[in-house]
Amino acid sequence: MALSKIRSDSLEDTAIHGNRNLIINGAMQVHQRGGTTTMNDGQSYSLDRFQGFASAGGTYTITQDSDTPSGEGFTNSLKVAVTSADSSLASGDYYVIDQRIEGNVLAQAAFGTSGAKAVTLSFFVRSSVTGSHGGSLSNSAANRSYPYTYTVSSANTWEYKTITIPGDTAGTWLTTTGIGARLYWGLGAGSTASGPAGAWAAAEYRTAASTVAPISTGSATWYITGVQLEVGSEPTPFEHRSFGDELRRCQRYYQVPTNNAMYAATTNGSSQIANIGVPLITTLRADPTASTLAATPTAWYGDYSGKSGSTNAPTLALSTQTHSTTVKMSISGFSGLTDNRAATITVNGLVLDSEL
Repeated sequence: MALSKIRSDSLEDTAIHGNRNLIINGAMQVHQRGGTTTMNDGQSYSLDRFQGFASAGGTYTITQDSDTPSGEGFTNSLKVAVTSADSSLASGDYYVIDQRIEGNVLAQAAFGTSGAKAVTLSFFVRSSVTGSHGGSLSNSAANRSYPYTYTVSSANTWEYKTITIPGDTAGTWLTTTGIGARLYWGLGAGSTASGPAGAWAAAEYRTAASTVAPISTGSATWYITGVQLEVGSEPTPFEHRSFGDELRRCQRYYQVPTNNAMYAATTNGSSQIANIGVPLITTLRADPTASTLAATPTAWYGDYSGKSGSTNAPTLALSTQTHSTTVKMSISGFSGLTDNRAATITVNGLVLDSEL
């Protein structure tokens, strides 16, 4: 059923207001990492703010796709494609897609208090596997979760789903810059990683029990877009945000500064280190880690006396002090630097990661 057909006269707060979606990048517009993410016995981010988990030997890929529900204003979806099926799930196995929601974003729902409010999850899904699918909402301590189900009625057809989750008055739910909640969509899970749907449990279940497992079917596909989580017991139309707005929200957690950007630096020749200050695009959630996107990362330097050099294996180290506008970084791996010189440093494919 199209979202435009869903209306209610009992919407909480009576008005449909902005900034109600607790999910970032729910329209799957932003993909700073690019390319294909392959999941096999591990976890990794893919499209911004969404990551995959695979706890066993089955394999699936995650890509950004242009297949979307017609007439709803979406241009992108997240696509899962099973490349190696796991047809015999052990009790603790699980395969999921998830988003981690920052605590100070979830705080408005007042989970863990007597005034906890219901939240409503809505999304569009398309799957080659029909039947009862599942997922869950859990806390950071992994001791509270609410498994849910939704039904895919027709194979390879976009369908709109809504799930209302009652507020949890128990447990500890962070309201800091840490993980406030984990929202899961299950692709398959064993008996101890899944639990009864429709009730809060004192455990972390990744999905609901007795649901289908796309990971168990070779070449299965599963798409999702239009993800919205909002406070209240009724779904509202998806909150479309501009690409620029969504990108800036994503950059709180993951930034790719301009490729081959040139930075002012000072040198420390005795230890072959250059120190730079990297301007931030927006304030990061927390002190980041630094890495490079390039398979063979490089860095170049030049100082005012005319000396220059490069390294194909720069080592990046961030200061423990992160400012609101810059991060301090040292780059080692050079040779022949002169002590205490002003210089310029160019780094290929720098990444700053502050994911939850």
